[in-house]
Amino acid sequence: MRLALSGLVAGLALPAVAMSGELDVRDWPSVLEKARGQTVYFHAWGGGERINAYIDWAGKELSRRHGITLKHVKVSDTANVVSQIIAEKAAGKQTGGSVDLVWINGENFASLKEKGLLLPMSWAPDLPNYRFADIAGKPTLTTDFTVPTDGLESPWGMAQLSFYYDSAITSDLPRSATELLDWAKTHPGRFAYPKPPDFLGSTFLKQVALELAPDPSLLAKPATDERYKQVADKLFAYLDALHPYLWRKAKAFPDNVSSLKNLLADGETEIAFTFNPSDASAAIANQELPDTVRSFSFEMGTIGNSHFVAIPFNANAREGALVLADFLLSPEAQARKQDPAIWGDPTVLDLDSLDEADKARFDGLDLGVATLKPDEIGPSLPEPHASWMERLEKDWTTRYGVQ
Repeated sequence: MRLALSGLVAGLALPAVAMSGELDVRDWPSVLEKARGQTVYFHAWGGGERINAYIDWAGKELSRRHGITLKHVKVSDTANVVSQIIAEKAAGKQTGGSVDLVWINGENFASLKEKGLLLPMSWAPDLPNYRFADIAGKPTLTTDFTVPTDGLESPWGMAQLSFYYDSAITSDLPRSATELLDWAKTHPGRFAYPKPPDFLGSTFLKQVALELAPDPSLLAKPATDERYKQVADKLFAYLDALHPYLWRKAKAFPDNVSSLKNLLADGETEIAFTFNPSDASAAIANQELPDTVRSFSFEMGTIGNSHFVAIPFNANAREGALVLADFLLSPEAQARKQDPAIWGDPTVLDLDSLDEADKARFDGLDLGVATLKPDEIGPSLPEPHASWMERLEKDWTTRYGVQ
């Protein structure tokens, strides 16, 4: 279960200089020296083969270049990592923690920040490759679900909800949540969404909530009882109307983005969605979807955010974690990650800040036939305040929970 975020504070009192004990991120040669020989336990979602292969590649490069061993601890729900860090804190484990770096954002970051369970210093802006991050053009790199990052996490990738379909089968496309409900009624059993608290399923709930809310700005503020009721009543009325027309009549739900994709690939559904705009192209490149698959978006826009990596307060391999975070932010690693044949995750970098050789890495990418261009995917809608996620997921489980 996700952790409560009541009483969420806006930020911690952080030193302006990225120092903690003997750790000084500005002295990068010293960081590299201390990192050599360390083993970094990177807790990251393990539900995607391409992502796992990418992390494996990063580990090999880290070993070859810096003598660091990367252990990918495959995670199904980051909330479990948060619970693990909390348990270590309660047990008095101030050093030698089991988590060195964690792939994170949203309510999980907010929870760790609120509880003071992250490395207590602003370290991310002092990473050598942070200078390439598009801080001016991508506000979500410094504000995570409305919570300031304060340098406690380093940006890794961008995301925006997009939908995809097989153009050889489907031609009538819904362009809003309201139209999606009408579409489902005329195509019963041909749409599904993952079961919350899976992040993609929860994102679908937030997308619908934003669209139906009497005032979308309500979701930018903490989810008080009064605000929550105004939004939740409309959301759950919508879901009550939608569920009889879902795949298996909502008696079962896909587990995650991969199983949702498989349903479309197997012809059981006609419309699927992802939080990675390049995901459909990547799946085509890897022969997971037919080459007739194309993407579309909602006219009003869709939820977008950034994802990050963060270092817990008691990380055992702090220097190794810093080196890994910096490598993941490098133009080389970012360009490889954006390649749909590898992963297809959009970059956080400002391409205009790169030298010609690094620009060429991105210019040479074939983003694929099913990847929407910026003017096609539409506006990126802001994530609701982190406190909304847990309440929506809890109420969804109470109302519709299935085994």
